[in-house]
Order: sequence, then structure tokens, then C-alpha cells
Amino acid sequence: MNPNKELWEKGNFSKLAETMRDSADRLVDRLGVTPGMKVLDLACGDGATALPMARRGADVLGVDIARNLVAAAQARVAAEGLTNVRIVEGDACDLSDLPDDSFDLVLSMFGAMFAPCPLDVARGTVRLARPGGRVVMGNWIPDDPTMPAQILRLMHEYGPPPPPGFVPPTAWGIEANVIERFGQAGIPPEAITMEPAFKEFRLDGPPSALLDIFLNYFGPVIRVFEALGPGPRADELRARMLALIERENLGDDGKTLIRARYLLVTVRVPQPAG
Repeated sequence: MNPNKELWEKGNFSKLAETMRDSADRLVDRLGVTPGMKVLDLACGDGATALPMARRGADVLGVDIARNLVAAAQARVAAEGLTNVRIVEGDACDLSDLPDDSFDLVLSMFGAMFAPCPLDVARGTVRLARPGGRVVMGNWIPDDPTMPAQILRLMHEYGPPPPPGFVPPTAWGIEANVIERFGQAGIPPEAITMEPAFKEFRLDGPPSALLDIFLNYFGPVIRVFEALGPGPRADELRARMLALIERENLGDDGKTLIRARYLLVTVRVPQPAG
């Protein structure tokens, strides 16, 4: 079993996703999603980008490994009465049940980067995109000073040793890795563009309230604190996380605004020769 299933079913990622709704909507505008476009949202979470794309008339399939997030996304779809989006359980490491050349856009924002099978992700997403279509990924950048990359770094520092063969998810934020992985999927370097972009976290509360969301609802953080147990090391980690969020906060009047840098990857799937 993909170990991410248990990880992302911890807590309730929707609580964190709620702080990023506006940013997801702006991304969908940037992607140029149009009515009738066929889109796969891979590792879709609770529908953060799937629903905005469906509101713009795209025909969307959302896939996520976590049953609780699939249920949350399905509930949001039903609440809005959207009929052009379907959310199902699935694994980014095995997309064999989906037919080749099915989608104009294959998208994964901060999702498939966590799958423990990067080459399978690259090959699967390219296979599913039609010739002339796009694969788009948003990936956190290792050692970036902004909040998400630094929180993931702290989880690695304080968490238990990773299993043999572990590939850090932020390796997807290194341009050479992106070129190498998609190259093994048959994509030439000139068909790949990469640029820095920003994701915003907004909360009508102080940095300590955002920290509470991470501590209580974000699976990777929950797992590390479970392994640490109560004690001075857990207290130290909690203090370092709060200091990080406070340092990155651009909000005022008791609110929190974090701008986090990531690598936006766009792959243009070539048309067949001739």
C-alpha cells in the first residue's frame, strides 16, 4: 500500500485548504481553463482546484488517495450542485485504470509530489495527457525560506528516520529532477517550462491560529508529533514552527497572510511526428 494513504487520512487537510481557496482560484484563471476542457486533478485533496475548474465549465475528474478528502470533495461538489466534476479514490503511483490521451490538462498542485514513485507519476501524467495537451505541477522547493518548505524541513529534522529508498517530495522542486523525470517519460527539455510562483495562506486570526491548524489537522505534522510524544523536543519543535509562521506573516490587524514560493512546472506533450 502507498504509505501516503495513512498519512493524508490523518487529521483533516480541508482545514488547511480553506486558508488557500483564493490562491487556488487565481491559479485556475492563470491556467486558462475553458468550458469543455477535459481535466484530471491528481491528488486533488478536497477539491481546491477541481471545483474552480468545474465552475469555469471544464469536465473534471479529481483523484485522491485519502478517503476522507475524497468524501470532503464529493460533499463540496454536491453542495454546489456541480454535474461536470467527479471525485474518486485513486493512487498517483498507479493510474492504469485511466485510458491514454484522455485529458487536455493533467494538474497536480502540491499533491503528486508526495507520491513515493516520481517516475511513475511522470510517466502516468504524460500518458494521460493528449498530444498537444499539458501536464502542470506545483511543487514546493527544497530549502526555500518560505513557510511550507521550511515546515517540511522541520518535519524531516524532528521526525523518525525515513524508510530505505525514501525520495524527498521536495525533490520535485529541483529543476534538474523535473527534466530528468519527464525525460524518462519521453518529454524533451524544450517542452518543459519552469517558473517560480506564489501560493497564499490567509487566515482571519493570528499566526498561532495557523499553527494550531498545522498541529491538529495536517497529516505530516501530526505524524511527527505522535512519534515525538510530549516533552521538551516536541515543545521545541512547536516553538520553532510558531517563530517561522510569525516571521513569514505579512498580515496585520491580527490576521495572517503567508506568501509561499513554489515551482510551477508546465509540460507540453508533443504532437506525434508527421
